[in-house]
Amino acid sequence: MANKDNHRRFGNIRKRESGRYQIRYPAPDGRMRAGTDTYERKSDAERALSLIEAQIIKGEWNDPERGKIKLRDYAETWIAQRPGLRPRTVDLYRWLLKKHITPHLGNVQIAKISTSTVRQWRADLLGNGVSVSMAAKAYRLLRAVLMTAAEDRVIPHNPCRIRGAGDEHAQERPVLTVSQVFELADRVGLRPIGNVRKIKDGAYRLRFQRHGAMRTHPEIFHTRAAAERALWKMAMEGKADSTQDRRFRAMVLLATFASLRWGEVSALRRMDVDLKARTVRVRVAFVERSAGGLVLGPPKSKAGRRTVGIPQSIVPVLQEHMNTYGQGEPGALMFPAAKGGPMRRSGFNTRTRWVDVVTEMGLPGLHFHDLRHTGNMLAAESGAGLKDLMARMGHDNVRAAMIYQHAVRGADEVITNAIDRQLEARDDDDDKGTSGALVPAG
Repeated sequence: MANKDNHRRFGNIRKRESGRYQIRYPAPDGRMRAGTDTYERKSDAERALSLIEAQIIKGEWNDPERGKIKLRDYAETWIAQRPGLRPRTVDLYRWLLKKHITPHLGNVQIAKISTSTVRQWRADLLGNGVSVSMAAKAYRLLRAVLMTAAEDRVIPHNPCRIRGAGDEHAQERPVLTVSQVFELADRVGLRPIGNVRKIKDGAYRLRFQRHGAMRTHPEIFHTRAAAERALWKMAMEGKADSTQDRRFRAMVLLATFASLRWGEVSALRRMDVDLKARTVRVRVAFVERSAGGLVLGPPKSKAGRRTVGIPQSIVPVLQEHMNTYGQGEPGALMFPAAKGGPMRRSGFNTRTRWVDVVTEMGLPGLHFHDLRHTGNMLAAESGAGLKDLMARMGHDNVRAAMIYQHAVRGADEVITNAIDRQLEARDDDDDKGTSGALVPAG
């Protein structure tokens, strides 16, 4: 019986000088491979060889030589071989790899990464102060890389099997009221009248205008930034004269009420905004790379190319903006930077004193993207259907739109109110002695 088994095999078993047995077999590429393990008994070696032969026949065999590649090298190739990734995604993946994965696992052979290895790596990240959200991003990247390795038979299976490790529990983002949106749009354009001058010993003195007359602030400031913030705060509180730069007012209102992302609103051209039809057309978006470069490309998703309606209430604001700040050419940027080029997020935050404005309004930590979040909530509250919400938001999957639908509880509130009405009707029927009547089941 043993001879028949040996006859069927295309591998062989050799006895080494140590007395232990080692298997050899031809891999799918035609090269002979020697097993990495040795066996005390020949029967154990035969079972191991039979298992490998069955895996090769089924196409399930993993080449141990391929598994010797280091994770750093495999991951870098993995990123490079995905040309469809957005530039910001590529930057994020490379940063996560360099910051959180390579220092711990970069020199480990990919076949030697086990579930316990991954679990310890994640525990080390969290123990060193890395946030749960960032650790989840790094884990998802590692899981995706090793999933490809498993699919390509470089490793037998994906060792990233830690339940919940890739989940992010993002904090609730603020939703502004309509009044707060208009207040924010007005405040980002506030410009105090005054100046800051450097005096001896590296200190700074502040001069400001009040009721048309220039005055000197009694306090001496140690930094220019402190003096500039004091001047801005005085204007906010009405203690210094100010002017109103309405350059960014239309941008804030349009981004909110048309649910636009930063990259989309900053890439708009005058020809994309049709005030007669009250629509804005999203065709492209700016993406800011981690190295500082700006890339003009398609929106975040295929559904990002869309036409969105503009509320009539902000049409006059947009018309005023076009007449005052916009250049005449249809292809000119709708919201250019001071020198006419694309506006960067950092430049916008600096010129509008965004952090100070939102803090003063009692909304510390508010992001520009929260304006889109507010617009999405308003759209969901309208009772629009799921497909209409997806089209307006520029989403190509239902998950995000459903989140907004559930958040406003529009449909659920209608159902609840209907049940309440039936309960009230039941009370009336009880009073009339009609409770317990039979009705057909539907």
